[in-house]
Amino acid sequence: MDFSSLENWGYIAIAFFSFGGSFLIIATAGVFAYLGHIDLFTALAIGAVFNFLGDNFLFYLGRYQKKDIQKYLTKHKRKLAITTLLMRKYGALAIFIQKFIYGVKTLIPVVMGLGKYDFKRFIFINIFASIVFVATIGLSAYYSSDAIIAIFNYLKTKPYLAPLALVVIGGIIWQYLKFVEKRK
Repeated sequence: MDFSSLENWGYIAIAFFSFGGSFLIIATAGVFAYLGHIDLFTALAIGAVFNFLGDNFLFYLGRYQKKDIQKYLTKHKRKLAITTLLMRKYGALAIFIQKFIYGVKTLIPVVMGLGKYDFKRFIFINIFASIVFVATIGLSAYYSSDAIIAIFNYLKTKPYLAPLALVVIGGIIWQYLKFVEKRK
């Protein structure tokens, strides 16, 4: 295996970042597959497997390493409360929903592990949730690659727009989350 090529490092990056549930790496894999740098099915399969393993690891930490993980959760009491309400309201569907919500995607498996949720049931549902998450993000990026590439080419000509857009989008998301928190 030649470790100097983008293809090999790309698959390793997909595995590493998918373990943490990254949207960006799955979308990037979709675009790279569109460009012919990597195989789409292989990239999505690696992403789904490692996303599945990452959430199972978080569940395991919540279930069997409670004392060690509690100190990290003390700063996130409000997020934990919202996460618990999300789980109560949507049940098993929360496993699917959490994959798409930044900020709670790591907390749901931990909270389920801390609670009385059945590990085997979590694993079973998480298999399908990981496949749906990776397929949705990866295939969306793959089929909209022309638009994504056009945006990046435009931003090359006007590099000051990228940080400005990130700040505006970040501000909108921040304000929305604050609004949702206050409403609850």
